[in-house]
Amino acid sequence: MKTSKWLAATSFALFSTAVLAHNHGGAGVKVNELAEGLVHPWGMVQLPNGDFIINERPGTMRRFSAGTLSAPILGVPEVVAQNQGGLLGITADPNFADNNTIYFCYSSPGEGGSTSTVARATLSGNALTDVDVIFTAGPRIDIGFHFGCRVVIDDAGHLFVSLGDRGSQREEAQNTDNHIGTVVRINTDGSVPTDNPFVDGAAPEVFSYGHRNVQGMTVHPETGAVWTHEHGPKGGDEVNIVKKAANYGWPVITYGVNYNDTPVSDITEKAGMEQPLTYWDPSIAPSGMDFYEGDAFAAWQGNLLIGSLKFDHLRRIELDENNKVVAEHELLRDREERIRDVIVGNDGFIYLLTDEPNGKLLQLMPQ
Repeated sequence: MKTSKWLAATSFALFSTAVLAHNHGGAGVKVNELAEGLVHPWGMVQLPNGDFIINERPGTMRRFSAGTLSAPILGVPEVVAQNQGGLLGITADPNFADNNTIYFCYSSPGEGGSTSTVARATLSGNALTDVDVIFTAGPRIDIGFHFGCRVVIDDAGHLFVSLGDRGSQREEAQNTDNHIGTVVRINTDGSVPTDNPFVDGAAPEVFSYGHRNVQGMTVHPETGAVWTHEHGPKGGDEVNIVKKAANYGWPVITYGVNYNDTPVSDITEKAGMEQPLTYWDPSIAPSGMDFYEGDAFAAWQGNLLIGSLKFDHLRRIELDENNKVVAEHELLRDREERIRDVIVGNDGFIYLLTDEPNGKLLQLMPQ
């Protein structure tokens, strides 16, 4: 089925009026500034002991422990901190308490340009040891945009990595013989799961494709499914549930247009291509993503939390039992800070990173 831009936009506007309930304040939420002086922090993970490991995009990794921000962690590989590239997503091994292992994604240098790269390392105090590159996306491209680079581990122990279309290679997002515009699935040692959908192709790590630039990824706490959100062009930011071998359509179908207002495509639906769970037009520039689990905000249980870079807020999304959006709420917009990452902590409080030259680690708790 082919749907015109006008009809799709009109349908969504009517749908939005019915279900969206925006709250521009932070009523009932107290914000604690735990740390500042972070240089464009991009990703973080909380360790079992409560410490946070935070990636700064220029290439520095820091530990926040007992109210103190550490000096740079030693042993971080060389990164290409160009435009959107740098030290980006991070996660911890499910058995971190026993093996002290972390995984992180960064833009690495090499012949032909930079690319998204995943390393595994042992965190020993304030240093990384046994740093091992377990995945390098191909091809390398001499441009500093759309790296993706979020990383999560699902309940089966697979490592998922989001990879963007690199800004100049959008058509390649439909090609499963490279890693452009894909979500890949690997084992934590870098090997390829035997049941990946394209194991006989040139890029056997690919799990899903047709993505533009996934900058949020998390695992649903009940179903175990991997959820993503991605930047559209001008309009068309999307939330998706990642499925094996699924094609998410970029750039063949999209609800956005080019930044100069020319069309990317004249259709928003096509057989064999997934429709988003929801999308935003205008774009909110989403970044960071987690489901709320905890007792601190009991009424938010199961809500999806997403940061907005463009409109400086934390977006709380209520879903029904069929994963349909029933309401959206904007929090902290009056602070005028770009939200780059969001995670729910071990204590049930919500933690945010603000994407600024003087970035902050924020803690949200009930008022």
